[in-house]
Amino acid sequence: MTRRDELDLLADADERARRWTAGIGSPERAVFPSGSALADLARLDEPLTAAGHAPGETLALLDEIGGAGVVASNDPRYFGFVVGSTLPVAAAAERLVLAWDQCATAFDNSPAAHLLEKQAGRLAVEVLDLPRSSAVGFTTSSGSGAVVALTAARRALLARQGWDVDRRGLTDAPRLRVVISELAHVAIVRAVRVLGFGLDHIERVPVDEHGRVRADAVPALDDRTILILQAGEVNTGEFDPFADILPAARAAGAWVHIDGAFGLWARASGTHRHLTDGIELADSWTTDGHKWLNTPYDAAMLIVRDAQALSSTMNSDTAYLSGDDYAQKNLTLELSRRARGVGVWAALRTLGSDGVEELVDRCVSLAQYAADGLRANGFTVLNRCVLNQVLARADTPELTPAVRDRAIASGQTWFGPSMWQGQPAFRISVSSWRTRREHVDALVKLLGECRVL
Repeated sequence: MTRRDELDLLADADERARRWTAGIGSPERAVFPSGSALADLARLDEPLTAAGHAPGETLALLDEIGGAGVVASNDPRYFGFVVGSTLPVAAAAERLVLAWDQCATAFDNSPAAHLLEKQAGRLAVEVLDLPRSSAVGFTTSSGSGAVVALTAARRALLARQGWDVDRRGLTDAPRLRVVISELAHVAIVRAVRVLGFGLDHIERVPVDEHGRVRADAVPALDDRTILILQAGEVNTGEFDPFADILPAARAAGAWVHIDGAFGLWARASGTHRHLTDGIELADSWTTDGHKWLNTPYDAAMLIVRDAQALSSTMNSDTAYLSGDDYAQKNLTLELSRRARGVGVWAALRTLGSDGVEELVDRCVSLAQYAADGLRANGFTVLNRCVLNQVLARADTPELTPAVRDRAIASGQTWFGPSMWQGQPAFRISVSSWRTRREHVDALVKLLGECRVL
């Protein structure tokens, strides 16, 4: 391929991406693919050929068949999975970083990427008002970040017991306790399972009617305990009572990790910051950029108070490639990785603290507005809507999923199913910078119509 051919191909891709972006929110574009679009995806199931295909033909197939079969999660009518729509500046930064084609491992691989991600981490802990000396690793998701955080926690707690887990391994190591909410997110449960703590040995703390850990039910903690709390329960959006739990946990020497995949961003709001009171006393936190900061995917943040504890746990220095304590290869699982933190830098630099606060506050306000509308249309809202989550159900267990199915079949929206206290429910998540009051009005009207069909 000549340089001219390469540039023409990229220009074609850019034009196709422009057309897709121009169609965001269009009534003609179904939020969830139609049946015919889903059927057409079978055309992507091709055998490997010897000669291959022309690059332009491959791009056209991706756009025309693949593009028709995607969920429009960047649409203002999308209310699923607590994910937002990528901010234009973050999307633009992502395109530029892709052109740079950097392996963002350490300074020697990419000085610009290293410094941009270091700055992104500094901006993140500042807007979240967490300990400024914390190390920030940019991981693919909060789930993968939790694996790293809990690995660092285990290593640190065992070291306090005089056990060098790097050299001696886990065989015969002092036993550690893991204490989690009975409503802990599946990503946390998976991290605990993958690290071999043993699900049968996990201590689960009961929750109140809102899904918050009951402070009076937390077992006595000690310096062999990892306690995992939530900032934003995935159904109700509620926060565990950090201020009632963390002081005692710190005094006992326990390691506290906060699963704040979306809820941690409430800390950037003056109006809703009180929900996170006490959270700064934890040892580690995880959050996703692609949820409420509206960055591209694969841009989660793992934040650890003790930077040395994280960098020494994940260190991968070699004779041919070393890095400082803030090199991403020494903070995350990957050695070869893209500069996923640059989108976070672009979003935070552009929004500023006021912009992040406005985004959070507007989404919460719209969620509460949606809850009021659903109640007026005969639905039962099951949560207090303290954040951006609306948990609701229709008149009967049978009607609730039927309403959701009808709404999604219309092509006008998408939101997810759930279960709450053993009964079907559905979950409306307001997380996108694109979503406005008119989109919520349209959603409520549609659901009201689906309820009486």
